[in-house]
Amino acid sequence: MDMTLLERPLFYLGGHYVTALGLIAFVALFAVGVVVARILQSDAVRRIFSRFKLDNNFIAIVTTILSLAALVFFTVSAVNAAGVPLYWNAPLPGITLSLLQIFLLIALLIGVFWVSSRTKRFLFTTLLARSGLDRALQHAIAQIVGYAVLIIGIVVVLDNAGIHLGALTVFAGAVGVGVGFGLKNIASNFISGLLILAERPITIGDRIEVAGITGQVKQIRARSTVIMTNDGIAMIVPNEKFIDSPVTNWTYSDPRVRFRVSVGVAYGSDVNKVRDALIAAAREHPATLSDPPPNAYLEKFGDSTIDFEVIAWSEKMSYKPRRFKSELNFLIEKHLREAGIEIPNPQRDLHIRDGVIKVKIVSERETREGSEA
Repeated sequence: MDMTLLERPLFYLGGHYVTALGLIAFVALFAVGVVVARILQSDAVRRIFSRFKLDNNFIAIVTTILSLAALVFFTVSAVNAAGVPLYWNAPLPGITLSLLQIFLLIALLIGVFWVSSRTKRFLFTTLLARSGLDRALQHAIAQIVGYAVLIIGIVVVLDNAGIHLGALTVFAGAVGVGVGFGLKNIASNFISGLLILAERPITIGDRIEVAGITGQVKQIRARSTVIMTNDGIAMIVPNEKFIDSPVTNWTYSDPRVRFRVSVGVAYGSDVNKVRDALIAAAREHPATLSDPPPNAYLEKFGDSTIDFEVIAWSEKMSYKPRRFKSELNFLIEKHLREAGIEIPNPQRDLHIRDGVIKVKIVSERETREGSEA
């Protein structure tokens, strides 16, 4: 191949001529940058980071930043290879930071996020775990300290990079406008998360019901809370829902929960015998508490049944209410059957006060002929 042809200028850019050879080098380095960026976003790289027991969200942020950094690095290198110099140490137009300083700033900010994450983990799993404090309070303290480390670290890094807080007033004003318009919900959820950590209306492990979702609190994060339903589905609920909506916390002050099961028996049954059978059925379940003791009440006289309500308290089954009620129903049916007490089907009695009702018996053939007609 004729090297003179490859070295011939193709066009003029930024005061420099770009040759065919420079253009080929640019395309090759840029392609390499794209490949490296995709590799850094792959599952294999994320599995490597997960060995360090980092949070999945943090791993996603780090891999995204690293892929972008790799893409920028190879793009700058490609531009240099094309014959248009971009100096790493030279300040970029319009700002006082060079490309090298920007990369160093990004690396330090990633380090601050990592230190914040590790601080929260260390406090919650090691230091506070030995303090004897309530686990929910330990989680709240760890979260607040982690946020404090994050904010202080960001301020220190920006200050050492020459970006003083006084210079961020215009940016802060723009952020304020953004909060007023598009970021209102994000700010509201973040503040609600801080209120939840401070007031603790819910804690990890509580069984709650909010916004039509029932389940166990698994994680309280900055902007949302993770609730695991009985179906094994993780529901992500915005934190503001816990502030502006009614929240039912089944285990807020007392882990014991009262369960009610309705049952109807046939008229003519001995109600005292029924009551004893129902209480015996509730007592037989191993998760039923003896204090308060189970009980049964005659609620009303229905159309076809005498209606009772069984009351049973449980602590272990507060996270499995449907299963507990089902098992109680099995025990109730067993004890009523053994006691010879009937659970009747709905019945309707027809009373004729006067007059005569004519009854005509029609054969199957006449019925078929009538329908065909």
